[in-house]
Amino acid sequence: MANGNWSDLRTRVLSAVVMLAVGGTVVWVGGWPLVILGALIAGLMVWELTRMIGPDAPQRAQVLGLLAGGLFVVLTSVSLGSLWWFVAIVLPLCVAGLSPRLRQAGFSYSLAVTVALIQILALRMDYGLAHLLWLASVVIASDVMGYFAGRSIGGPKFWPAISPKKTWSGTAAGWIGAAVVGYFFGPSLGVDPVLLAVVSMVMALAAQMGDIAESAIKRKSGIKDSSNLIPGHGGLMDRFDGFTGAGVFLFVLMRLFGVSL
Repeated sequence: MANGNWSDLRTRVLSAVVMLAVGGTVVWVGGWPLVILGALIAGLMVWELTRMIGPDAPQRAQVLGLLAGGLFVVLTSVSLGSLWWFVAIVLPLCVAGLSPRLRQAGFSYSLAVTVALIQILALRMDYGLAHLLWLASVVIASDVMGYFAGRSIGGPKFWPAISPKKTWSGTAAGWIGAAVVGYFFGPSLGVDPVLLAVVSMVMALAAQMGDIAESAIKRKSGIKDSSNLIPGHGGLMDRFDGFTGAGVFLFVLMRLFGVSL
């Protein structure tokens, strides 16, 4: 085990503790604090994405980030369904004037972020705290287990062309961690524990795909991190890419296919 594999561990842990404390408190309280946090995440992720795919126009990124955050608050105050106007207004502005290669990637990822935020807010507002804690626990457990297993065990890469650090050992460990979390949450959600364990494993895969999708955008843009907002983690997109994939998965499962959890 090379010491270099763990050089950023202390910083990552300290940042994670702060994020868990703030995020956990806001999720527990719910209501407007959660909407404001969602607006902050939406605005900063739009800012990061616009900087990544259009680095020659930093002022546009700042304006779009502020627009996205403000629009998110306004639309959420009407209804969660109104957030689809977020897609119609902000997304075309994010990708205007870009090359087709980056335009497609930027639009697709922005749409995924919006869908995920709608689903995550709906979990807390329509289903309750336990459902959102389940989602967050699955994503975090998958990420943490994947981080430690990948760096301890190593081995073949999962998708080296896009995400050179992700290994099969870390990916499999993330699935196992997600299954354990799902089994644990089954009784509190009123779902068969084995069934929720399986759903949690698939959701962990979706979270990992969110990570890989963001890695692909970064590789196309030629950058390492979406920003340096979070010490040891990079930017918000680097930290919430898994939540994006998981949120989109639940949106498809619960809203398009009508599965009740």
